[in-house]
Amino acid sequence: MTPAIELQHVSVAYGQVQALQDVCLTLPAGAVHGLIGINGAGKSTLFGVLTGSIRPDAGTVRVPGPVAYVPQSEKVDWTFPVSVRDVVTAGRHGRMGPLRRPRAADRRAVDDALARTDLTDLAGRQIGQLSGGQRKRAFVARGLAQDAATVLLDEPFAGVDRPSQRTVSDLLRTLADDGRCVLIATHDLASVPGMCDTATLLQRTVVAHGAPSDVLDRMVH
Repeated sequence: MTPAIELQHVSVAYGQVQALQDVCLTLPAGAVHGLIGINGAGKSTLFGVLTGSIRPDAGTVRVPGPVAYVPQSEKVDWTFPVSVRDVVTAGRHGRMGPLRRPRAADRRAVDDALARTDLTDLAGRQIGQLSGGQRKRAFVARGLAQDAATVLLDEPFAGVDRPSQRTVSDLLRTLADDGRCVLIATHDLASVPGMCDTATLLQRTVVAHGAPSDVLDRMVH
């Protein structure tokens, strides 16, 4: 089986600061993977490499198929005048023509993504008017509409209420069961064993990778 994510000897530096050093990591599809590490460990840089926004200084990156990225809330301009439906529809842009006119298939995919994230009734609302949990669900819906093979989530439960956390967790498991690769960067270590099939401890390089309980034990000790 072709890996969903494959990094071989990947390194990234910002001037004199080494963000990633000789990272080797292979993740299969059909599973939820946790990415853990302290602030400054390189998690955001690794996501940048996987989305193609950061070019590594060395190594190879293979991520077959489209990638959906659910960012941290603080990286989004919530005052921008777009509706929830607009945000979700943006996930279909790569499948539309140059004029970005949604076709019937695009509208169906958006409607389905809104329904699966329980946002149908809020589709016309400006994105900044949503609660933290609803905002996160809107970006998960965008990834669903995109029909991406790989879904990356940066701190998906930060500032999220319990109902939204359950909704998002259930969705991530559904995505994995559908054959997608789901990678979550999180500081919520308590949620990792119950939510993730594997965990990776990053400290500029891969310190440990495997069963979540084993990796968390390595982090503590």
